[in-house]
Amino acid sequence: MSLWRHVSRGLRVLTHRRATDQDIADEVQHYLDQMAPEDRSAARATMAREHVRSYGWENAIDQVLVDTRYAARRLLASPGFTTVCALTLAVGIGTSTAIFSAVYPILFEPLPYPDAGRILMISDRGAGGSRVDVTFGTYAELGARSRSFSALAVVEPWQPTLTSRAEPERLDGQRVSASYFRTLGITPRLGRDFDAADDRPHGPNVVLVSNALWQKDASILGKQITLDGDRYTVIGVMPAGFDNVVSPSAQVWSLLQYESSAPFFRDAGSHYTREWGHHLAMIGRLRSGVTLDAARREIDDLARIPTPEFVRPSWASLADGLTVHALQDDVTSGVRPALLAILGAVLLVLTIACVNVTNLLLARGVQRRGEFAMRAALGAGRARIIGQLVTESLLLALLGGILGLGLAAIATRTLVALSPPELPRVDAIGINGSVFLYAFGVTTVCGLLVGLVPALQNTANLRQRQPGQQREQREQREQREQREQHEQREQREQRQQRQQAQQPQQRHQRHQRHHSIRKALVVTEVALSLVLLVGAGLLLRSLRSLFGVPPGFNPSHVLTMQVQDAQSRYAFFTRALDAVRRVPGVTSAGYTSQLPLSGRVDGYGAHMESNTRTDESGDFSALRYTASPGYVETMGIALRRGRLLDEHDIAGQPHAILVSESFAKRNLAGQDPLGQRLRFGPDTVWSTIVGVVGDVKQQSLDGDETDAVYNTTSQWVWVDVKQSFVVHTQGDPAALAPAVKAAIWSVDKDVPIVQIATMNDLVSRSEAKRQFALTVFEAFGLAALALAAIGLYGVLSGGVTERLREIGLRSALGASPSDIVTLIIRQGMTLATLGIALGLFGAIVASRAIASLLFGISSLDPTTYVGVIAVLLGVSGLACWLPAMRASGVAPLIALRTP
Repeated sequence: MSLWRHVSRGLRVLTHRRATDQDIADEVQHYLDQMAPEDRSAARATMAREHVRSYGWENAIDQVLVDTRYAARRLLASPGFTTVCALTLAVGIGTSTAIFSAVYPILFEPLPYPDAGRILMISDRGAGGSRVDVTFGTYAELGARSRSFSALAVVEPWQPTLTSRAEPERLDGQRVSASYFRTLGITPRLGRDFDAADDRPHGPNVVLVSNALWQKDASILGKQITLDGDRYTVIGVMPAGFDNVVSPSAQVWSLLQYESSAPFFRDAGSHYTREWGHHLAMIGRLRSGVTLDAARREIDDLARIPTPEFVRPSWASLADGLTVHALQDDVTSGVRPALLAILGAVLLVLTIACVNVTNLLLARGVQRRGEFAMRAALGAGRARIIGQLVTESLLLALLGGILGLGLAAIATRTLVALSPPELPRVDAIGINGSVFLYAFGVTTVCGLLVGLVPALQNTANLRQRQPGQQREQREQREQREQREQHEQREQREQRQQRQQAQQPQQRHQRHQRHHSIRKALVVTEVALSLVLLVGAGLLLRSLRSLFGVPPGFNPSHVLTMQVQDAQSRYAFFTRALDAVRRVPGVTSAGYTSQLPLSGRVDGYGAHMESNTRTDESGDFSALRYTASPGYVETMGIALRRGRLLDEHDIAGQPHAILVSESFAKRNLAGQDPLGQRLRFGPDTVWSTIVGVVGDVKQQSLDGDETDAVYNTTSQWVWVDVKQSFVVHTQGDPAALAPAVKAAIWSVDKDVPIVQIATMNDLVSRSEAKRQFALTVFEAFGLAALALAAIGLYGVLSGGVTERLREIGLRSALGASPSDIVTLIIRQGMTLATLGIALGLFGAIVASRAIASLLFGISSLDPTTYVGVIAVLLGVSGLACWLPAMRASGVAPLIALRTP
């Protein structure tokens, strides 16, 4: 038969079943009419019809449809069982789908750029192999000497103030070299890209804007806008789906127009020029055919062998080389450990859900033994029954998958809302085609896993042949029995009696095997639950330990906000501070160039006049806090020695500075720091140490103490564009935010005020990554604990139902209710104890995956393990107690009458 006829015949069978059955009946009848009368029989006719009907691909589809309809009827007949199983699977499938929707685009999906794997991040190598921003001089040298890259670009943050609207608005943006977007492989959707000819000192002021900013004013293209008081022409609009992973929040881009020979500040005698400041991020695109290893080798050679054309200063000598990483690795390195740990946790929850449903299906199989025996007696083979049971489990998983997708949609939005600020590509998290495929795959696998084990177990003793073969052999046996002698009949009867004598023992063995499998599954659930709970417990204790670390300041009753003045006016910040101090409820106030735990790190090189360090130069680096008088007092930073900065430390007076305690210990060991002098950053004037203050945690609570230098704004070489105001209040600091903003705007209504938060909020946000992981682990741990308790309860409750006769007999023989309770609880707690023992080993191994998220405790913290074991034993005891109380209330006579 040709392929077309084969397909068309199958379609006709599926769409015209009644007519096809009539054709088959006519064909078989014609076949029988040709046979001798003695060879005709109803059984033979039935066999012939089934044989003809089973021919063709459409029979497989028809069988699937029949099995699906039957499975749907069976599930509808047990709504309670169906609901519990579907919801259990929905929890596992939904949570795993939600986590996959976050993990896949962040860790595994290529960045949304052409040939994204060829885009690299290049950094200066700092102490201990750390990554440091590059200098413009390094960028210029690599651009001239390197042959591995088709394009190189540098970028720095830019936060201009848009004042063309009714209220000033600060925008997140970047200043980039003209090749930035070409390096990424992205072109504007409207207008044009930057021109290299414009990327020069005093070049034209041009900007590209994001699609979101363009949508606010569709006529902005080609027009001018005011940024930081200067007029810029909008020359292009970026695509709507542009994902700027280097700075996801950027809305506007302008050219660097780098004047490399310009000094850091307006002092013609300064030898510090901008091109050697470490403040630029550099990316490069590999040429076709060049590997990452080859690029690394070339850059190492360039760093190691300087040339006369590019004279490097000592702080940018590249003596330690450069680091080269794929851009995707650079973007995801900070969150990879947490996301992988969460992915492992959710897979454990999914496994526990599958184990739980498998247990429920095994228990249901016991109740359906009569049905399976009847179907086998009617001719259904084991493979046919297994296929039907797997169809039921797949349909059950489909229901769970549908509910799980709804749960995943809710969980995904929750994940985005709870995600830490450093989580990259948040906009890519969502339910899309890849997530649907994952959900479909997980649903299918779950359906097969939870259905196959019970199907094989429940049909293990069915040894029936195919229906046609069985009927034919039954006819032959009947004819043979009519011809057999009385002796043969007696032998058959004796054989049947022996088989009947063996049936109780076989049933007992089946029951034992059945219960052993269910008990093993419960042990697995308890073990996996302990692994999750240990992870959550370790993170919880770690976070408590972390928040117990003194930050070096008092965050209570302190309000912060960042104020940006494009003109960098010292007079404005001074007048604004005076206005803030007059606000009712404000006890003290100040401002600083960088706020602790705000995500900003600003440091410079320093040189002590009295060199006590082991290296010849005596140069080192320290964090810079340029602050107003009153800042240290407002923050509650401790004064260890000397005095604080005050209103007398102004321009024209001897430069006074404060240093941190760690600074004094590391750089002035054995000396009195007071009165020592140093030069800091681009400042060419010697500054005198007048005081020593306590160390402050700048980047995170788990960071090491970092050297720090404090000076006043009026004695620093420039006035910072952005200053963070800190305000100590009598009551709730957040309630005073509107009044403080109004006070600042009373001085200048055009300055933007952003990042309003209390210091307590900043302390909490600094550990957002750990809190995110803890929240997810706690949710998964509680879900796992509940599922394990349900599984343990289900096994014991089912065991009580199946052992009613035994329990009744024990009661009749004198067992008290307490004896029955003790028996059931002992059996359940034995399973829980085995699961805990197995889970301890798994927890010890799995806890290493979250070691990077721990602080102040070991991954083998005994307090955590003991606490988790106690909780798990308590919940397990409750799950055992309920079936035990039910068993103790069974009347002996009723139990003994149970078949």
